[in-house]
Amino acid sequence: MDQARSTISKIFNGEPHSYTRFNLTQNMEGDNSQVEMKLSSDMDEEVGGNGVGDHLNHNSNRKPYVAQKLGRTPKNLCFMAAATLLIFIIGYLIGFLVHRKKEVAPTCATSVSAFQEPPVHETGAAPLMDWDDVKKLFADKISPSKFESVLSEFTSADHRAGSPGDKALANKVITKFKTYGMDTWNDEHFVKVQDPPASGYNKFVFKGTEQRPTGFLSYSATGKVNGTVLYAYYGQESDFILLRDKNINLTGRVLLVRAGKISFAEKVANAAKMNAAAVLIYPEPTDYPIGDTTELFGHVHMGSGDPYTPGFPSLNHTQFPPVKSSGLPKILAQTITAAMGTSILRQLGGQNVPQTWGGINRLGDESDVITLEVNNVLVEKEIHNVFGVIKGFVDADRYVVIGAQRDAWGPGFASSTVGTSVLVELARSISDMVKNDGFKPRRSIVFASWSAGEYGSIGATEWLEGYLTSLNMKAFSYINLDGVVGGRNGFKVAASPLMHSLIEGALKKVSTLNKAVSLFTQFGRNSWESNVYEDLKMDNAAYPFLAFSGIPSVSFRFTSGSSEYPYFGTMLDTPEKLNSLTSNDVTRLAEIASQFAGHIALRLVHDHLLGMNLTRYNNMINTHVYRINKRVKDVRRMQPQLLPKDLTMQWFFSASGAYGRAAHQLAEDVTNSNLDDIEMCRIINDRIMAVERNFLSPYVSPRESPFRHILLGSGPHTLKALSSHLDALKADNPGADADLFRNQFALATWTIQSCANSLAGDIWSLALMET
Repeated sequence: MDQARSTISKIFNGEPHSYTRFNLTQNMEGDNSQVEMKLSSDMDEEVGGNGVGDHLNHNSNRKPYVAQKLGRTPKNLCFMAAATLLIFIIGYLIGFLVHRKKEVAPTCATSVSAFQEPPVHETGAAPLMDWDDVKKLFADKISPSKFESVLSEFTSADHRAGSPGDKALANKVITKFKTYGMDTWNDEHFVKVQDPPASGYNKFVFKGTEQRPTGFLSYSATGKVNGTVLYAYYGQESDFILLRDKNINLTGRVLLVRAGKISFAEKVANAAKMNAAAVLIYPEPTDYPIGDTTELFGHVHMGSGDPYTPGFPSLNHTQFPPVKSSGLPKILAQTITAAMGTSILRQLGGQNVPQTWGGINRLGDESDVITLEVNNVLVEKEIHNVFGVIKGFVDADRYVVIGAQRDAWGPGFASSTVGTSVLVELARSISDMVKNDGFKPRRSIVFASWSAGEYGSIGATEWLEGYLTSLNMKAFSYINLDGVVGGRNGFKVAASPLMHSLIEGALKKVSTLNKAVSLFTQFGRNSWESNVYEDLKMDNAAYPFLAFSGIPSVSFRFTSGSSEYPYFGTMLDTPEKLNSLTSNDVTRLAEIASQFAGHIALRLVHDHLLGMNLTRYNNMINTHVYRINKRVKDVRRMQPQLLPKDLTMQWFFSASGAYGRAAHQLAEDVTNSNLDDIEMCRIINDRIMAVERNFLSPYVSPRESPFRHILLGSGPHTLKALSSHLDALKADNPGADADLFRNQFALATWTIQSCANSLAGDIWSLALMET
């Protein structure tokens, strides 16, 4: 027994040579195989000091070896019996202890209940709250009464970017986020902006009268010019074409244009293309009933972000290279009041204005000399973006961003205060749903309060530039809240085509001031894309998210019908003016705006799959393909020497067809997906998120063309620019370059093909897509 105990002890203690050997041997006399289990101590006795080598030698003399074993059989049986008995005793003791432990376990009702009803294992495969319940819960959280105090708290007379008032509002916002239990952080940037001179002034002299406007246009060129005045209506490209057709020379002229239709920056850029020397912009009283002496403020950077750090963030540790944005104007620009503008207009001579412009004004002639002096100064400002996040419960690293501008030229009630209040109320409502009502969003929601929006979305763009690689992989949408209430009689939405289905769903579910009528019924009138939708413009804060970063974005606002809110960019953007324009319904309209934005955001973080419209871009591409093909044929017919015969549309057709097939295949994958498969849902969502991003041309410089989107961006790389280039070739314009067109055409073709390749998913799916 002691020997058996010693042997087993050696086996479990792992001492050297304490192993069990299984030896399969074939009986030389024809018997079946037999298994021999021999402990190492016995093996040593059998094989001697030579171990395995001697044992193999014994196989050549089988009978003496077997006889030798049989001679020791009783001893082996003894050891085996002792070992079996010991194992039985150990097993009995273990069984006894386990059985006793069960007997003394507590048997109260709580323990029994816990054993019978184990906690549900949450996989995240399905939302824990039905969508209808989410909508109702959110609707109950938002009310006009809650907006009264928030609007009052965030109203400020002075909160220009980087000012103490701006920083005070930033602290209020982040304090609110912390109160709601959100994780918060801030993003600091040191940006260069242009302000009016601290000492001195901008001025112009016309017909012996000197005027000193206090409004200004940031990022104008500075200096002094003399020239003759030319009235150019709104300063649109079509306006300059009319002037050119009248054989009017624009070189060196000082252009007088109305505010409106397009941004200040676009007016100045158009004028620069015509070799004008300067631009004066005034608010025509029929467009802007804001008074004769109201000053206008704005910027003329044809882009967004800090123009002195194009393509990278203005962080304190950034080594600033001696580079500027290509969107900075090289001509002077200045705003003037309505009284100043109409006074100049009345004194102009020359030809009558085109009939389509209306009125009895004249364009101006060589005698209408004006001197303009702009003395703006470049300053560096420290700005802060502040953030809060509600983290998702399944894909926490995927998020929708909801943002609002915080700064303003003056009171900025409509331009920033209402949007900031909506942002804070959305954060409060959704946080409360998560903390107290059991709502568990699948994905995260980031709330952002931007600074320096008035200078051209600087705060938002610098953030995009600083975290571009991460954001365009993880941020799947941006919702812009700037200027959401500018009236009550109209409603407009600008967005990525990917978001059209989400927008339509929100329009149909969110009510107007008349609770019985939806936004879709009142403003869409059964065709929301015709009556509500508008193009996303460069001066919209959502534009850099879409065209620079490739993040599907949406921006919306209540309007005064056919006209815009007239007090943007003035010192009259006050609570009194907005309440007067909306019949004192600002709080109710802010509530509706919150419902609309919240409906889209919650849908994006609730559903298993992102509800993007995947085939909408296919229609846009096909439209551009048709236009470009038609223009190529026109050029070949009218200017055959400009396009070589080897230029073919075949690859362009092929690329657009490949994109269409890939988009439809992805839509089919979405339809046939298993919503319980978390990993598969994540893979499909990543493919959906890549759609917008892949339309960013990889072949252009962020300095020269920061808005790289080939369909919605700006620059010679866009499909729209290709059509325009062909028009110039057809007209044999001096600036038209056939080689440049061929280069851009080839790059655009491959960009579309690359989109199709990415959309197809795995690399092995490309061949299947082509078959």
